[in-house]
Amino acid sequence: MAFTRATGKHRARSQMSRTSARAAGAATLTATGVIGTLAASPAFAGGAADAQAASHTGLTGAVALGDDLAGTVDDQADAQARAAAQERARAVAKAEAERRAEARAKEARAEEIRAAREAERKRLNTFQLPVAGSYVTTGYQSGGSLWSSGSHSGVDFRAASGTPVVSVGTGTVVEAGWGGSYGNNIVIRMHDGTYTQYGHLSSIGVSVGQSVTPGQQIGLSGATGNVTGPHLHFEARTSPDYGSDMDPVGYLRAHGVNL
Repeated sequence: MAFTRATGKHRARSQMSRTSARAAGAATLTATGVIGTLAASPAFAGGAADAQAASHTGLTGAVALGDDLAGTVDDQADAQARAAAQERARAVAKAEAERRAEARAKEARAEEIRAAREAERKRLNTFQLPVAGSYVTTGYQSGGSLWSSGSHSGVDFRAASGTPVVSVGTGTVVEAGWGGSYGNNIVIRMHDGTYTQYGHLSSIGVSVGQSVTPGQQIGLSGATGNVTGPHLHFEARTSPDYGSDMDPVGYLRAHGVNL
């Protein structure tokens, strides 16, 4: 009687399939440490040799390469961190240098302002004689018939006709022209609110509203008005009007003028 092999699911596996299965099983045993245990026995000495040989395959090299790459990445990260820290330090140093430079510039500007104010204060408070190198020939409140009020309302400075007459300080001209018995005269409002008058001029060199500085020429001395000879009549006043006079010598001395 002839027998036939059943077909389909009852067919035995091929030699190739059995080999693949054994390989898969070996891989599983290796993963669980079984092969490592068996390799220690004499019966599996050959397997141990095979495992040792496997340690020199590309897998070990790949692990070493991965370690090198990780080290390189760490080195680059450290270098970048150091560079960032150095950049921050440079930025902080630059900001500090700029702050100090700005502070120095601010202080320099403040010093310039203080110096300018001091110079202006000195200029405003600088007074001098109305006629350079001159002296008083007739004192304040001297009596006599020469003055309608009975006394001298100012002082007379010796000055030949045509001698330059200057402003004794900083101020603004409020009167410039004929002044009756004063002849050609100039009245200046000084920076401190007082007034000075210059009389008997032969000529006037300024106009009303003009600003003048200490020592600036404002006219020439003469003998116009009620006089007996050329000289400069000088008054210090509390207002621009006649009758508000004060001691001209004391006024000039109070402003640092020696006479």
